[in-house]
Amino acid sequence: MSSRQSNGTDRVRRRGAAAEVRRHPGADWTGGLPVFIPQGYEAGYDYPLLVWLSDPLGAPVDLGRCMARVSLRNFVAVEAAGGATAVWQAVDRVTDRLSIHPRRIWLVGQGAAGTEAFRIACRHPESFAGVVSLGGGFPLDESLFARIGVVRRLPMLYCCTVADAAGAADRTDRMLRLFHAAGATLAMRMYPRRRDLAAAALADVNRWLMDEICGSASAARAAVAG
Repeated sequence: MSSRQSNGTDRVRRRGAAAEVRRHPGADWTGGLPVFIPQGYEAGYDYPLLVWLSDPLGAPVDLGRCMARVSLRNFVAVEAAGGATAVWQAVDRVTDRLSIHPRRIWLVGQGAAGTEAFRIACRHPESFAGVVSLGGGFPLDESLFARIGVVRRLPMLYCCTVADAAGAADRTDRMLRLFHAAGATLAMRMYPRRRDLAAAALADVNRWLMDEICGSASAARAAVAG
């Protein structure tokens, strides 16, 4: 792994530098999409790509703010407003112009967008490296494990508040039982307050992603399976 990748949260840099998000319609290559380009971007390095799905019923994604809390250096990111079609369009637009690792494309969403991220990734598991959902539950009744041989290799992270998990205890129990029975990979993080999903959780997202990308989490899973 390149030395330019950082497992830290870049706290010092965040106080002194604004995240670079390009959003210019017309002739600009982004086509009006919010695109986050990491500090010190190098065209010769294949970056992981985070595709942030926006919740049509919630607040718009503040991509620069979110990425400042995740990492200013580790990832390229783009916002996709809509379902699977919007995701493909966003991925195509970014990969045509920036250096992206084709096997390190992650879906991220909050609330209903997190649920949609689960849905899209499980229906197209070969296209994505994994999923992060911030408060959006896994859609349990849609037969998303029909291709379990592929889906079980897809790492997924679910972040929620303690109150959300307790308030939907039956669904949480069903979700955990489903993943356990299928041998699928779900990491779950719970936080005491809802505002922590926009702060502490995003730092944890960076650490979890870097563990997956660097191979330590995958190696641990392989050792257990073996």
